[in-house]
Formats: sequence, structure tokens, C-alpha cells
Amino acid sequence: MTDSHWQELNAVINGQTGGAIPVGFIVDCPWLPNWYGISILDYFTNDELWLQANLAAQKTFPDIMFLPGFWSEYGMCTEPSAFGAKSVFWKNEFPFAEKIIKNIEDIDTLQKPNPVSDGLLPFMLNRLTHHRAAIEAAGHKIRFSVSRGPMNIASFLMGTTEWMTVLLTDPDRAHRLMRVITDFLIEWHQLQHDSIPTIDGLMMLDDIVGFVSEDDFLTFGFPYIKEIYDSTTASVKLFHNDADFRASVKHYPDMGVNLFNPGIQMGINEIKELTQNRLTVLGNIPPRDILAAGTPETVEAETIKLIDSLNDKRRFILSCGGGMPPNVTTENINAMLKATRNFK
Repeated sequence: MTDSHWQELNAVINGQTGGAIPVGFIVDCPWLPNWYGISILDYFTNDELWLQANLAAQKTFPDIMFLPGFWSEYGMCTEPSAFGAKSVFWKNEFPFAEKIIKNIEDIDTLQKPNPVSDGLLPFMLNRLTHHRAAIEAAGHKIRFSVSRGPMNIASFLMGTTEWMTVLLTDPDRAHRLMRVITDFLIEWHQLQHDSIPTIDGLMMLDDIVGFVSEDDFLTFGFPYIKEIYDSTTASVKLFHNDADFRASVKHYPDMGVNLFNPGIQMGINEIKELTQNRLTVLGNIPPRDILAAGTPETVEAETIKLIDSLNDKRRFILSCGGGMPPNVTTENINAMLKATRNFK
């Protein structure tokens, strides 16, 4: 992310207005490698191709904020691999982490990983530090530490259904699992920040928050996620949950979040009302049916419709509802940009 985009992002979060409607996208392996014309496996295993794909997106769309920008990742395998999960990679499909908690009692012996040395984390961080000079020479800086959230990681370590069951049948073990994962994530984000001093944002993604009731979120999600956000002085605290966030979203500002990337389950006006306009919304054009499957004309019309519908255009960054999906074309992205030109 360039200095100007970083300044613009912070200004929007602080409620300042004055320019055109900003546009931003969370981009990673579901979209970027195939858009660039390489396989997902090449994107993960060839650091030079990873760098060139990210630079190409930045050069093609200089007016767009890419979040987190130069995301070094291995899909959903990133954090589970540090716990010892077997990572399964295909040539052009999303990778998958196999669960390691086979019985509920396995939670009792689960150890906190060392982010300096465990799993894929050293490779992820080394990629960033190795290419930091090239990224900065191109006019960008690495701005975010990144991870999946604790409930999301728990679901990969033991399976989503099994994790939902533990919340109901063995809350003590559920809390123990959250404690181990949260302590690990605090150390992981701190390591990223210490390794790359330009980092001043924390991005966390946790769709499993959208699978639970408000009570279960407040019991098993909120306190641990808040602890992670509270562990940093980062000026931008981004949270992604494009599963059903209706039971939890009103609590996000108190959780420490100031930038939220939702799905499409709720309109932006309603999100702003429930959160008392205390966080910036990054959204929420339908990602699959409009941005990926629509024509440029449809994308432009839907974008204008969305912006027109806003009661308050402050604390808003135009995006899709969730991360950038596969198969979104350059033409459709440019159609979104075109639709913003008449709005201030």
C-alpha cells in the first residue's frame, strides 16, 4: 500500500471526507494467481511469481487499496500448519489443512506453537522480509500483520461440526483451546510487527464467528478476539467475517475493530446503524453473482445503486461483500471504479 493510500485509509476510518469514494479489496489466493495467469501452486511456491503478481495488480489498479497488500499466505493452511496440521496442496485448487484434534481430550495436550519456527510461518514471514526492498522500491509498504481468527483456526484443528459441538458440551475445553490459540496469535502478530516496522495495521479473518449465536460469540469469541486487537497499538484494526454477522456485528467496535469487511447478509445502512457508525465498512457488492458473474454494465449499475442508497457516505470504502472471489475480470473491477467518479 502506498503512503497516499495509507493516509486515505486512516482518514476514512477517522470519519474525514473530501475525495472520491474510495475503493478497496481484500485479495489473496482465490483471485490473484489466476487473474495474473499462474496456478495457485506456483503462487505459493515461487516467491518471485508471488511478488510479480502482486506488483501487477497494484500497477493495473493504482487507484485501489489492496488489503492487506502483498499478503504472504498459504490459504487456510497458514496457521494450522504451525500446530502440526497436514497441509494438502493441489496445483490449482485451494489448499486444505487436515484436522489434528481427533478426540476432545486432545485439546488437553495441545501446545502453543512458536511462530518463529513452526509450520509455514517462517516461510511466510521470510517471503515478506526478503522482498521488502523490492516492494518499497515500487512505492509500497507492508502495512498489516495478518492471521485467521481464533474460532476459525479452532474449526480447522478439529473440524467445524466438532468445534460447534464442543462449545455446547464442554465449554471448559473450548475455553482452553481459545486460550492456546489466542496466546499464539498475539505472539504471531507481534513477531510480524517486530520484523517489519512499517506495519501499523492488524487484519484478522474469522468466518466461524458467523456460525454461532450472540451468546456463544460473547462467551467464546468476543473476549479472545478483543484481546488480540488490544495487544497492538496499530491504527487500523480490520476484521473480516462474510458469514452471517447479524448476531455479532453490533459488538465489533467494542471488540476493537475500526474497519469491517462484511458479507451481503445485511445492508450497509443497517450495519452503520447497529454499530452507531463507529466503524468503517469495506463492502458490499455481491462478490459471486455481481462482481464475478455480472457484466461490466451490471457491475457499474449495482455499484451506483449501492452508493446512492447510503444514508451516510462517511466511513465507507467500496468493495465486494467479502474477499475478492475467483474469476473477477479487470473489466468488472474497472466498472466499479468508473461508477465512483460522480460521487464525492
